[in-house]
Amino acid sequence: MATQVKADICVIGGGSGGLSVAAGASQMGAKTVLVEGGKMGGDCLNYGCVPSKALIAAAKKAASLKNASVFGVTGPDPAVDFSKVMDHVQEVIASIAPHDSVERFKGLGVEVIQGYGRFISENELEVGDTRVTARRFVIATGSRATAPPISGLDEAGYLTNETIFENRTRPDHLIIIGGGPIGLEMAQAHARLGSKVTVLEAFKAFGRDDPDLSAVVLKTLREEGIDIREGVKISDVKKDASGTYYISLEEGASSEILSGSHLLVAAGRKANVEELSLEAAGVDYNPKGVVVDARLRSTNKKIYAIGDVAGSYQFTHIAGYHAGIVIRNALFRLPAKVDYSAVPWVTFTDPELANVGLNEAAAREQYGDKIKVLTFPFADIDRARTERQTEGMIKAITTNGGRILGAGIVGPHAGELIHPWGVAITGKLKIGTMASFIAPYPTYGEISKRAAGSYYTPSLFSSRTRAIVKFLSLFG
Repeated sequence: MATQVKADICVIGGGSGGLSVAAGASQMGAKTVLVEGGKMGGDCLNYGCVPSKALIAAAKKAASLKNASVFGVTGPDPAVDFSKVMDHVQEVIASIAPHDSVERFKGLGVEVIQGYGRFISENELEVGDTRVTARRFVIATGSRATAPPISGLDEAGYLTNETIFENRTRPDHLIIIGGGPIGLEMAQAHARLGSKVTVLEAFKAFGRDDPDLSAVVLKTLREEGIDIREGVKISDVKKDASGTYYISLEEGASSEILSGSHLLVAAGRKANVEELSLEAAGVDYNPKGVVVDARLRSTNKKIYAIGDVAGSYQFTHIAGYHAGIVIRNALFRLPAKVDYSAVPWVTFTDPELANVGLNEAAAREQYGDKIKVLTFPFADIDRARTERQTEGMIKAITTNGGRILGAGIVGPHAGELIHPWGVAITGKLKIGTMASFIAPYPTYGEISKRAAGSYYTPSLFSSRTRAIVKFLSLFG
């Protein structure tokens, strides 16, 4: 006989967003059930943000030693022990895991059921021999890597973000299918740790980013020896008995067979919805995920969806943002709605590429010519010169009246430098606020003030201003 569990709120998925809802709801007094069939912490902790940034950090250390001679510091090239690098990655995961553990959430008063759930009615979920009835459900099942339909790919096998951090042998030649953020982050990290790397992109690398900014990153990656091929078609993938991959390429009228020791597929993600039996709950979904309204409610208004499975931005911080929206709706009955006008995203290559709000193309589509584009290079920032990190720029977008619509930064610490622009967009601030704050010298953050100040350059140094100054000088 099935065990019956009743709850105020049942969260399906123990990733970033689901854990935030579960912790918040329980501590606010709601009887909370959390259902998770895989690893607590989800994709971000185990296969995504955390391990990738740990690997990138190790690669940066290797690169800094190799490039120290420009500062007058010389020494032997670093010796990379790839297995120990992966030990570092796993140690970082292990250090964070207790925060996301079953034990911690039980301590917060959450009833944790370990297993995969499926709906059997509009308000009932079955998890093994347990049935959960709840007033509200939150689907937070995330997404997983998906592969393009390439002949022979499934038979050959390949790495994804879920398996690459288990690899203990440094690839002699890593071939990456996909020239988006994940593919290019992993390309640079492995290249800096001593692997030959080739990236294959069917369209354009960094295709969703501002081309002026992404060009800076691509130039750096190519200078570091990464072979990035855009507009290629992969017709076939084979793997021989020795484990060597053979990738058949078509580039225009020419063809080539590329061989490599390892193959990583980073060419898109798919929402985890198939096993939930959403039809039984009256929840509509599509290949992007659960169909939700601005309050993150599904077509069954008592069932919400957050994070990757909600079909919008696939970022950990968006899952956390969604969690707050759902708590306000589900627990406090407040009609909170999502607002994506200030969504930030960062690619953690070196240099970093960060964005928030509208980029230039999106702003022109929405506002036409009624925008101003403000740019400033890191080469003119003294702190960047002292550290010889002068590649890159900032690009800020405002209305003609000075309201900040978006910003993009490519350069050192771009992921940190983008923060005040997000605050400005959220607060509907004008560019004068960014131009008038006092920036400490010498810091990288000066670039935001300098870019904002350029909004006033045409009028400040105009012939009209010179005439006014000349006129006022007549009065002593």
